[in-house]
Amino acid sequence: MFQYRAGQIKTFFRQWQLQSMVIPGIIWMIIFCYIPMFWLIISFMDYSIAKPLLESPFVGLKHFQDFMTDDRFWRSIRNTLGMSIIKLVLGFPIPILFALLLNEIRNFRFKRTVQSISYLPHFIAWTIFGGIMLNWLGEGGVINQLMMALGLQEREILFISDAKYFWWITYFSDTLKEAGWSAIIYIAAISGIDPALYEAAELDGANRWQRMWHITIQCIRPTIAILFILAVSGMLGSNFEQIFMLENNMNIKMAESLDLYIYNMGLVSGRHSFSTAVLFARSIVALGLLFLANYASKKLTGDSIF
Repeated sequence: MFQYRAGQIKTFFRQWQLQSMVIPGIIWMIIFCYIPMFWLIISFMDYSIAKPLLESPFVGLKHFQDFMTDDRFWRSIRNTLGMSIIKLVLGFPIPILFALLLNEIRNFRFKRTVQSISYLPHFIAWTIFGGIMLNWLGEGGVINQLMMALGLQEREILFISDAKYFWWITYFSDTLKEAGWSAIIYIAAISGIDPALYEAAELDGANRWQRMWHITIQCIRPTIAILFILAVSGMLGSNFEQIFMLENNMNIKMAESLDLYIYNMGLVSGRHSFSTAVLFARSIVALGLLFLANYASKKLTGDSIF
């Protein structure tokens, strides 16, 4: 054991140039993730921004009890879970399928072109992309014109004003914007597969579908498992920028997610302690989901984060 640890330490110092690249990330995490955790203490106080922290009265679990009896909180939980489950079930496999199909393209120039075009929406901010979506989905928008031309509807529908469409709008817009970018990590994993495995399978008579199923998918399975665990743990964290751009007074019943609820309570209504208590509770549940997803993945596939 001692020799093993000594070997690890020697390897660490031998790769000091590579290891030092982690330092900026560690500093970023300490400043923006760990130091702000100190302010979670205000979730147990009636904090006022006009007073020093220590002069704010301690109220225990009062704010936790308040949001548990708030109808808007439970509505935001329902909306957040609804949108997250749709994205997880229907959206998670799409980057995997895209990466697998891209890997089967033999024309290198065409493959690079498709790959580059698929990345582009990721670099557009939600303030701009959300505006494009509002234009497409509005009266006279391209979606209405296309569906009427195909005979799928007789009159124009104001999709963004009808609450029942909102969850699906968030799914389609998120997939359109991020699927290509999310596929990068799968493409990287596929590029690391030993070509000798494909050559051996081809000599054994395996067709392209069998090579994809028995080699490609099996080799990227650990990557899929890790990203799935992270996706499950992030189910209570919706895309705030996306929701903020697409919500309005007519769809708010289906649009108000947990992040939007925290924003409205904390910054709009000035209830800092209350919104911090909601954020604290959400983080604890997210940690529980991470352990649960990690345990399930370890039992079912043998792959896990820890």
